[in-house]
Amino acid sequence: MSIFEAMMLICFGLAWPMSIYRSYTSRTAKGKSIAFSYAILVGYAAGITHKILYSPDIVLWLYVLNFVMVMADTLLYYRNLRLDRQRDAQTSGE
Repeated sequence: MSIFEAMMLICFGLAWPMSIYRSYTSRTAKGKSIAFSYAILVGYAAGITHKILYSPDIVLWLYVLNFVMVMADTLLYYRNLRLDRQRDAQTSGE
């Protein structure tokens, strides 16, 4: 196990709860990049695959945890996009 890999994943992981909270409370997709979210998901999936195939250790669970948090934020993006469209439809219908 690499302590530096674990520290990197912990530091990155600390940012996701804040992003999830902001996505949940803002109720808008404006200012959010879905391409960025997908790039991060692909990166974490690659890390998970590497850990499973070549270097299985406890750090795998940090990759999984981060992947789940980014997925939650991604799902909130789509919820917020739907809310944005509903607001836009109401505004244009008035």
